[in-house]
Amino acid sequence: MVKLLEKLPAQECPKLLHRLIDGVCGRDLPRFQDYGSFWSLTEWMEMIDTLTYVFKTAVGKQLSSEEVIQSLTGLSSSYQDVVLKCLKGRKEEIRQALVEKTNTVSSAQLQDFDWQLKLALSSDKISSLQTPLLNLDLDIKENGTLKPVSIEMNREELHSLINTLEAANKVVLQLK
Repeated sequence: MVKLLEKLPAQECPKLLHRLIDGVCGRDLPRFQDYGSFWSLTEWMEMIDTLTYVFKTAVGKQLSSEEVIQSLTGLSSSYQDVVLKCLKGRKEEIRQALVEKTNTVSSAQLQDFDWQLKLALSSDKISSLQTPLLNLDLDIKENGTLKPVSIEMNREELHSLINTLEAANKVVLQLK
């Protein structure tokens, strides 16, 4: 459906693409009323959805210029160049918007934490236990409210938590 972009004169294409990128970044999308003489409503929606997908995918997956051009097959090379130029010029802005959108998936934020290491000497079932336990107290702020969460973990659960946090950190570092 990217081919529909060619209904718009080449000189007006950058303006539309930049307005579309504005929409991806959380600002106003281009309006159908401004471009209704070029496309039907169905064509407009298909084209906007396709181009939005191309921009988000190109930045989110860090596609090379060649890969972006492959996703624009069917579009003449002059229009491909315009799309690529707009994408290159605003790549960082799109990436920032995608990261912010990802961060808002959960409104919960860790405000503070405290931990204690304890040695459980016995339990109601075993007289001699001698197992180290970690008590982790988290203060989580969600929707402006502070909510305390307490977790008790044994050695294996702690190792699992540390491995998960390290994996999450690697993903965050790759986004930078």
